[in-house]
Order: sequence, then C-alpha cells, then structure tokens
Amino acid sequence: MRVQAIKRLLVGAPMALSQARHERLGKAVALAVFASDPLSSVAYATEEILLVLILAGSAALSYSLPIALGIALLLAIVVVSYHQTVHAYPQGGGAYLVAKDNLGLPPALTAAAALLIDYVLTVSVSAAAGIHALTSALPALHPYRVVLCVVAIVVVALGNLRGVRESGRLFAAPTYFFVVSIFVMVSYGLIAAAFGWLPEAPYESHPPGLEGLGLFLLLRAYSAGCTALTGVEAVSNGVQALKPPEGRNAQIVLTWLGLISIAMFLGITYLAFDFGIVPGGDETVVSKIARRVFGSGPPYYAVQAATMLILLLAANTSYAGFPRLSSILARDRFLPRQLATQGDRLVFSNGIVILSGFAIAMVVLFGGDTHALLPLYAIGVFMSFTLSQGGMVRRWLRLKERGWRWRMCVNGVGAGVTGVVLLTLAVTKFMEGAWIVVVVVPLLVLVFAVMHRHYEGVAVELSLEGLESPPKFQHTVLILIGDVHRGVVRAVQYARTLAAPEAAVRAVFVETDPARTLKVEERWAAWGLGVPLVVLTSPYRSILRPLLEYIDQIQSRGDDQMVTIVLPEFLPRRWWQHALHNQTALLVKGALLFHKNIVVADVPYLLKR
Repeated sequence: MRVQAIKRLLVGAPMALSQARHERLGKAVALAVFASDPLSSVAYATEEILLVLILAGSAALSYSLPIALGIALLLAIVVVSYHQTVHAYPQGGGAYLVAKDNLGLPPALTAAAALLIDYVLTVSVSAAAGIHALTSALPALHPYRVVLCVVAIVVVALGNLRGVRESGRLFAAPTYFFVVSIFVMVSYGLIAAAFGWLPEAPYESHPPGLEGLGLFLLLRAYSAGCTALTGVEAVSNGVQALKPPEGRNAQIVLTWLGLISIAMFLGITYLAFDFGIVPGGDETVVSKIARRVFGSGPPYYAVQAATMLILLLAANTSYAGFPRLSSILARDRFLPRQLATQGDRLVFSNGIVILSGFAIAMVVLFGGDTHALLPLYAIGVFMSFTLSQGGMVRRWLRLKERGWRWRMCVNGVGAGVTGVVLLTLAVTKFMEGAWIVVVVVPLLVLVFAVMHRHYEGVAVELSLEGLESPPKFQHTVLILIGDVHRGVVRAVQYARTLAAPEAAVRAVFVETDPARTLKVEERWAAWGLGVPLVVLTSPYRSILRPLLEYIDQIQSRGDDQMVTIVLPEFLPRRWWQHALHNQTALLVKGALLFHKNIVVADVPYLLKR
C-alpha cells in the first residue's frame, strides 16, 4: 500500500480510457512538447560549428555564417518534407511507417532502430547540455554534473509519467521563456552593437590553427552544426497526440518550429561572429554572448536559466517520440508487447521507464560530457531523415497523386541533402564515437528480427487452424507436503475440489529423515481427509529428484496424463521473515516450469504474525 501511495503522489491517480480524447494537445502546448529538442539545439549548434572551425585558427570563425545559412536552408527543406509526410500519413508513425509502406521492412526497421537510438541520445545530450549551462553560471557545481544529469532525467520522466497533457502544461512555460529570452538577447544585441551601446569586449586569446582550412574541415563544421535539426521528426511520429484535425495542426506546429529555430540559430551565430566569440573553456557560447550583451546582471542569469531549462526539457521531445514509436513496433511484433500497453495515466509508461534507464546509463558512461555524446547524436536522426524522404519519393512515383511532381522534387532534394550529411557525419565523426551508432543500428535490427520470429512462431503454435478434437485428460493431483499443519490441511481441501470423480488425488512426502516420516504418517492419518499418502525415499536428501521420477512414472502412461502439483505455502506477514524459512515451493516451481502437462498451483496460508 505504501508503494501505491508513493506512486499516486508522484504520478497521479489512474485515468479512465474515456479520458484519452481529453488528453490531446493544442498547437501551443504541442510546440512545447514536440519542438523543445530542435528549439534547444540552437543553444549548442553554433558552438559545435565554432569548435571545429577554431582548429584552423580564429580567422576561420568567419565561415560560421555561410555554414549556418546552409544548415538553415537544410532545416527548411526538412520541415517542408515532413509537411508532405504528415499530409500523406496523418495517422502518424514517421520514418518507420513511411519506409515500411514504400521501401520495405529492412529499411523501415533500420529507420526505427536509428530513431530509437537517437531518442536515447537526445535525452542524454539534453541533460548534459542543460547541466553545462548551469555549471557555466555556477562553476562550483561542475564536479557534480553527472549526479545533476541523473536527477534532471528522473524529474522529466516523472513529469511524462503523469500524462501527455499534464507534462505539456508543465514544460510549456520554460519552452516559451527560452524562446522569448533568446529573441530578446539577439534583438537587443543586434541593436546595441549597431549603435555602439555595448562596452568594449574583453580580450580573448585566439589559439593558433592546428589544421589547415580545407573542404574536409568545412564539412566537419557543417555536420557538427546539423545537430540543430534533431527532433524535427518527432512531430510526424506523434500526430495522433494533437487535437483534431491532427494532420493540419501537426503541419502548423512544424511551420512554427522551423521559423523559430531558423531565426534563433542564425541570430546566435551572427552575434557570435560579430562579437568575436571564441569557443572553449567551461563557459558556453550562449553564455558568452549573453554576458557580452547584458553584463553579469539579472538579464544574463535569466538567459542562462532559460537555456538550462530548455536544454533539460528538450528531452521531452524524446519522451513524446520514443514511447509512441516503441508502441507501434510492439504492435507489429518487433518489440516486447508490454511497450504497446498504456499505463494508469494513459501514457506508454514502460517506454518512458526504459528510455530513462538507457539515457541515465549513457550519461554515466560518458561522464555527463556534452561534447563526448554529440558525435553519436545526429547519425540516427539523419539516417531516419534520409529513409523517410526516400520513402516519400517512392510513394509519389508509385501513386502519382495530385501535385506529385513538385512533392517528389521536395522530398527528393531533402533525401539527397540529408543523405550527404549522413555520410559526412559517419565519416568525419566515425573515430569520435559515431562508430558506436553504426554498429548498434544493425544489431538492434537483428534484435527486432529475432523478436518478430518468436512472436510469429508463438502465433502459429497457438493458432486454432488444423486443431483436432482435444484429447480427454487423465488427471492426477499431487499434494507435495513437508509436514502436516493448517496450511497443508487447507491445500488438501483445495486439491479435492480439483479432482473429477475419476481423478486420483494423492499426497507426496519425500523422506529425508526416516524418524520424521513416522510423525508425518501419524498426523496424516488424523488430518489427511482420506487422501492417500505416498512416501518417496531419498537416500541423498534431494527433494526434486524423487519427485520428478515419480511424475515421469505417471506420465509414461501416455500424452494424455495431466498432473497438477498442489504446493501448500505459508506466508509470513513481514518481508524479512521469508529469509527464515525454506524456499522449497520456489525450487519446485522452477524445476517444473518447462515440463509438459504439469500444472503447479500455490495454496497460500497467510500467517497472522
């Protein structure tokens, strides 16, 4: 009862299925739920570009602007492409459903595996980046960043376990607080810089270039900044979470997402260029820009607080996408069926818990380091982008619906560009950790195939097709006793109710001490209720071996021999008292679990103290 009370306090009271339609999201809340990841990515995408360019010296930082423009163009293409996806698949499902419908099962499972991995990494990166923003303002907390990351993930998970609409309301305010604070910082920074209102910038030493500025370095910088696109696909995966008309509302949310993300990303990148911001150290680029614009007063800390909150809550995009995609895969028999089941609060609770566990493991494994996690980050999402848009091209060519030519061109350009970025990411970041994703994706696809084969085999074996008239069982009921007490008498009463007139009911006692057998036989004569007692000798004091041999002897008469083992079991009131008693019943159940035509029935007797 205490566990249930704690669960109700943290998660809330159960909700009836009829309340599901009231849990749908409006456009404003949906933007906070599904777009927190791409909106938050602008907080570190510029920094990732600069960290690569600075390898060629401070002069190379000027290339951040054309690179940012290229990324903004790619983001616009991807948003328009997903507009087409939502229009064609208003039931949701994203890259998995599109690839499955148009490219076949292997590409669909590859897209699903890539997305699931990306969702896990999104939570890990969001937590690490959010705590990095916190420690930039409060350096004394830096040694505790891993613990703070774990706490942040647990808080976001609990918020999502409370329900879709409630988590949306919880996370909407920080999302819009971040958007407003970044737009205020960028707007004031541009105006103040134009009119010379800002104080003289402190001198920052520019490290010498370690590499020459070539095409490969520019491609590395471009691919690093493409983390700004992560999370765009979550809207198409969760279309059914929005209020009707779901497809139209999802397209509006996608448009808002694209416009806001592009504006913030370009604004931050321009200010970093204009102010001569050099990346590195324990302070983020956004923190350096905010300090340059606002000084060290309350507005600076407001920007840092907003950045920390949005980065932490960016994980909410994964909590909206991972459980829904997992439920779709589970319904298609590629993941455990438990992932398709909604919990008390009408959310896919098992998916939320599993996502949190994997994300915490990644944070601990990589020490909460954002830059160590980021090379793994964008591979999965660009793989799903490419497969999704390639599937849409195949759809337009196959169906030739109205406007199919220009729609095919949009998705074709999107597939081509994201495919190039995917290859660039895989090559440039392979040795930095991207190889992990490249290896894990096919392994996860293999796991999907193994699970699907199992479920298909179970379905065939349980099918009623071709089933002949079931045979009539010959039933034997065996009561396994180790002594004669009230719990045993209760089990005997139960066993007699199981037996048909022609069934045999017997008590079985395995003798390990002949002196004790006499006492058991005397008590059984008085309290056995007329049920015969079979004594099995065990020279080596093993209970299981004589019992299994006796059962084999019964079942050797034919395949129609059904045996029910009745286990009398008394249960202490307190958990620690279980360690004071033999666990014979548990051993017997484990030994008989995979035996054919054997049923094991527990008859518990609850002790009062």
